[in-house]
Amino acid sequence: MAEASEKLRIDKYLWAIRIFKTRSLATEACKAGRVKLKGQNVKPSYVVKVGETFSIQKGIERKVILVTGLLERRADATTAQKHYEDHTPEEETYAYKSAFHAPVLKRDRGTGRPTKKDRREIDDLQDDWKEGDSAE
Repeated sequence: MAEASEKLRIDKYLWAIRIFKTRSLATEACKAGRVKLKGQNVKPSYVVKVGETFSIQKGIERKVILVTGLLERRADATTAQKHYEDHTPEEETYAYKSAFHAPVLKRDRGTGRPTKKDRREIDDLQDDWKEGDSAE
């Protein structure tokens, strides 16, 4: 668990703190413009400095991290979390997870297509669920 003293590339840092599973995924994210510093894209060779805040897009998930320490080698999760602070807004933290917890409406086999009335009831149920989810 050696800590870097001076220079550390952003792709290596993101891999070491376990934001990305592999260093090549971190490199590709930087090249694709999904890692930003102050709204500007960051190249994989960018040298990380303590105190900088990065915005990282990973699929539908978005993270905002503040660098608190440099970690050169990949370490266990508890050690990695000591080297950054997660400043992701709370509404964004849970927004993407709610898409996976949407209620699944099932119909009995052999009942055929929903009628117009059934369709309206299903839509009303889904609208009620969406309104209840946004209020939380």
